[in-house]
Amino acid sequence: MQVKAIARTAFLATAIISGAVAQAGSPGSAIRDYRSVAISPAGDRVVSLESIDAGNGKRPHPTIVVRDASTGTIAAEFDPCSTCSYDKPSWSPDGKALAFVASDKRAASAWLYVASGGKARALATVQGVAGSARWSPDGRTLSLLATVGAKKETGATAAGARLVGEIGAEEDAQRIATIPAAGGFLRLVSPADTFIYEYDWTPDGKGFIATSAKGNGDNNWWVAKLSHVDAGSGALRIVASPATQLNMPRVSPDGRTVAFIGGLMSDFGSVGGDVYIVPLAGGEPVNLTPGFKGTFNTLAWRGNGLMGTALMEEKSNVLSLDMNGRSTIVRSVAASTGAGDGRMSFSADGSRAAALQEDFEHAPAIVAGPLGAMRAITDDNAHLAPQVSVQNISWNNEGFDVQGWLIGPRTTVPGRKYPMIVQVHGGPAAAASPRYISPGEQGNPLVRELVEHGYFVFLPNPRGSFGQGQDFARANRRDFGGGDLRDILTGVDAVTAAAPVDTNRMGLMGHSYGGFMTMWGVTHSQRFKAAVAGAGIANWISYYGQNGIDQWMIPFFGASAYDDPAIYRQLSPIESIKVARTPTLVYVGERDVECPPAQSMEFWHGLKAMGVPTSLVIYEGEGHGIREPEHQRDLRKRTIEWFGRYLGE
Repeated sequence: MQVKAIARTAFLATAIISGAVAQAGSPGSAIRDYRSVAISPAGDRVVSLESIDAGNGKRPHPTIVVRDASTGTIAAEFDPCSTCSYDKPSWSPDGKALAFVASDKRAASAWLYVASGGKARALATVQGVAGSARWSPDGRTLSLLATVGAKKETGATAAGARLVGEIGAEEDAQRIATIPAAGGFLRLVSPADTFIYEYDWTPDGKGFIATSAKGNGDNNWWVAKLSHVDAGSGALRIVASPATQLNMPRVSPDGRTVAFIGGLMSDFGSVGGDVYIVPLAGGEPVNLTPGFKGTFNTLAWRGNGLMGTALMEEKSNVLSLDMNGRSTIVRSVAASTGAGDGRMSFSADGSRAAALQEDFEHAPAIVAGPLGAMRAITDDNAHLAPQVSVQNISWNNEGFDVQGWLIGPRTTVPGRKYPMIVQVHGGPAAAASPRYISPGEQGNPLVRELVEHGYFVFLPNPRGSFGQGQDFARANRRDFGGGDLRDILTGVDAVTAAAPVDTNRMGLMGHSYGGFMTMWGVTHSQRFKAAVAGAGIANWISYYGQNGIDQWMIPFFGASAYDDPAIYRQLSPIESIKVARTPTLVYVGERDVECPPAQSMEFWHGLKAMGVPTSLVIYEGEGHGIREPEHQRDLRKRTIEWFGRYLGE
């Protein structure tokens, strides 16, 4: 199929700013956010998506900003569509041009842009959804992922399409498409019956390595296969069928070997696991890093070896890795380091890198430079002071080393005890990691407001989380709410030894898996006096038939709800609803595909039947994440009022 490229060309003048580190210097609580940071092949420039949150509650509009990698000086800015969002920009092999996708939800369209010489040129349009622009190795062809006539945004966290008509009769298919860099027709390459999740060019420019699955794209990433797609014919060949979930497939420079990150992962985009290799010709993947005490989340070939980043307990580390699995830590920081999407960007020779870096007390900055000596090249956010205090809390439980973060006020009153909220992260294959808590709307304002109201907030990483290796990540399989809850409660005990926390005034909250853990916690413990459960799961049996992503459950439960219903019932909070005594606020998005509203309604109904104080809020038009600013503000207000009512301030 061919999609005609748009005829007219759009241009945007380059904005040049001279001087040292040229910054916005916005006053007050304004914060500059950086996403999708990418370093040029030569390592001399950095591109990122940047926006300024003025703290007025309005969603900031991003622009594409090119900076000098040594000084941070802005060399160019591109913003060809004032109503669009932008996908991660991609450097051409010679570093002279950028490619990126602009998407406008209101127009249900996306445009592929090429930027060079100070101007942005619209190369093609897609009526639907598109993203992930890539250059061929010779720079003559551009590729992207396109969903023509998409019924919804890509990804299960987006709001689902209305369920009317014959359900499942037609599925969105995200396909690889190509177009000459000089202009022409956009050609859909990969098979029409296959959803492509990730892809990259092979070094010879004749094909692509991809993760793919047939059927509904939201549901089948957990069983996706490693595939090769021929750039000419579009023929798809299965390279491997890993027993794990997989991310970031990359082909070695000699074209013989594919490396990828494989592991037990609960969400597309939440990358974590060991490093695997397999011949491009096909075969059985080999784990290069068995027993590694950490979680890889970025991977790139550099020469005959690999570069990557990994979360190792509380540290974000950059590592080099050889083909025998020997790893060397090149850089280690107790902060979140990535491209704003959890990934670091490396230069072509692997000697230099760029990333976003932040922690709970320090606002985001772009860091760049030689791997062992990366430094901040921006200081837009230097005026922002720490809003909270932070402690790294480590403890041991049942033979596991466990870690978490305790957030609190900058100063405490001697002799005073403070209430505490335990916030359980989603996933479960994820981790609470350092993100700046800002004075404005950006950067976890809920935690900041809780601290301002006199609470400590505990962010545990119990078994099932990333950061401690695959054995740790797998340790809650078929045991949701078991060992992970015991880890959390033991962590609470560790907190009381480190901070003035009033254990008689504790709350529990979480979203997604954290919402389930909140529902489970209030039906299996009386230690919490108030709770807020977001997008949770009350009944795994009914959930199995209601959600749009049931494939994720097999790796964690070991079988379907029809083949092993006992384990699903055993782990369902609704089975223990008569134990519940904790006042619980329940909320969910109206069109949540991952955790449908019926689950929140079932739990709310059960609490009401037991006479437990409860409230249910369903946010109109929202999916799995609550995205609209007015809904976010409403939820924060309700949450703080709920805890204030039952825990006191």
